[in-house]
Parts: sequence; C-alpha cells; structure tokens
Amino acid sequence: MGAYEEKKETCGTICLKYLLFTFNFLFWLAGGVVMAVGVWTLVEKSDYISLLSSKTYEASAYILILAGAIVMVTGVLGCCATFKEQRRLLRVYFVLLLCIFLLEILAGVLAYIYYQQLNEELKQNLREKMIQKYQQNTHEHITRAVDKLQQEFKCCGSNSSSDWVESVWIRSSEANGRKVPDSCCKTPSEFCGMRDHPSNIYKVEGGCITKLEKFILDHLKIVGAVGVGIACVQIVGMVFTCCLYRSLKAEPY
Repeated sequence: MGAYEEKKETCGTICLKYLLFTFNFLFWLAGGVVMAVGVWTLVEKSDYISLLSSKTYEASAYILILAGAIVMVTGVLGCCATFKEQRRLLRVYFVLLLCIFLLEILAGVLAYIYYQQLNEELKQNLREKMIQKYQQNTHEHITRAVDKLQQEFKCCGSNSSSDWVESVWIRSSEANGRKVPDSCCKTPSEFCGMRDHPSNIYKVEGGCITKLEKFILDHLKIVGAVGVGIACVQIVGMVFTCCLYRSLKAEPY
C-alpha cells in the first residue's frame, strides 16, 4: 500500500512538472508578445506620443516592455525550476510571477486613468501644439508628428481645417500663401495646401482629435486585453507552482 501511494504521488508530481513546463513555454511566448506590443508603441507610434502632454501613455509602453522582459526570464527560470525540482527556485519563480502580476495591475490602473482624461487632454493640447509649434524651429518632431497624423488618419486640423487659420506658420511669409499644410492634401505635393477646397484636402467631422483619440483608445484596449489574458495564465501558473512545491516538499530527500 505504501509503495502504491508513493508511486501515485510520483506520477502526480511528473504530471505537474509537464503541465508547469507547458505553461512556462506558453508564458515565455506571451512575454515576447507583450514586449513586442510595448516596442511597437514606442517605435512605430513614437511621433504621436510627442503630441501628448501626459507621459502616461508612454509610461504604459515602458511598463509593457519591462513586464515582457521579466516574463521571458521568468519562463526560462520556471523551466529550470521545474526540471531540477528545486524548491528554492520555485519560490523565486513564484515571487517573480507575483511581481509581474503587480506590474500588470499598475499598467491597468494607468491605462484606466489615461482613458478617463484622454479626451480632455487632446482638446486642450493638440490644437495648441498644431497652431503654435508646427514648422517652428526646435519643434521638428511636432511638425513630423502632425504631418504623419494628418496623412495616416486622413484628417486636417485639430477640430477642423479652419484651425490652421490661426497657425503661427500659416500667418507667416514662410507658408508661401498656403492655407493649410501640404499634409492636409488628399494627394500631397509642394504648395498643394494653397487650395483648401474639400476636393483637395481632407474635411473630416471632428478633425484629427477624434481620429487620434480612437486610435489611442483602441490601443489601450489591446494592452488591456493582453494584460488580462496573461494575468489569467499567471494565476494558473501560480496554482501549478504551489501544487508542485507541496508535492516536492512531501517527497523524501
């Protein structure tokens, strides 16, 4: 009977080991996805970040990269701890899972706060940056971001194309008679901004604010979905880790 119980316990431990190994492999892949989303936010959409006064959106991207890196390291550590059957490594692994879980909660809180204040921030800052800093010395990154925003989202101006009437650049001689930037044109070419007829430039209801807000909100939803998915997987992993830890503790040395 004792031998049967020992064999049964050993089989249970082996099953737990392979379940935890499978979990760690999936967890490692998930870490890569999280890091990729964070890097994509900073690299591909870095121009748009310069149009925001708050650093919350940028901070959430850095948190994702940090969490993804820790997840990948934790996945490797988890595999080592599982196959070596070392309780000390399992304890470290569990603590790292807990730290990642807390990081995800922090990112989620930041995303929720930013979600609440996004519309007001865009209303207050986007128009001001467009009319005050576009095509101004030392603000080349703003010019690049605005041009990319208007071309990629097919919009013109913060609320409408008429916003450009108050632009410091449009009012100056440097604009060479343009009424809007050339990036407002449906087919951009030099001096195409001299003609602001709807057949030539983008006339979008709500302007670029609504387009940028929708883009950021959609991105926050992706971040939230990824975070919730990994958090659920982590809970499963922590349960497996506790079970394996107790199983190894019960085995004779």
